[in-house]
Amino acid sequence: MPKEINKKTGVITEALPSLSFRVRFEDGQEAIAHLAGRLRIHKISILVGDRVLVEMSPYDNSRGRIVYRLK
Repeated sequence: MPKEINKKTGVITEALPSLSFRVRFEDGQEAIAHLAGRLRIHKISILVGDRVLVEMSPYDNSRGRIVYRLK
């Protein structure tokens, strides 16, 4: 039985090594997120201050994957 994917929107606050980012969500929570493969393939650049959509890990709320850069 697959786990339900939780998606949140947030703002990039810090760029970390190996394409990881620290993201602050609208509810004040922070997490470390890495870029999804689709964003890497299409060379979508993510900078500090960008709004992003993050799929949260069902096992650890402090980890996630950036799947979309919002306008």
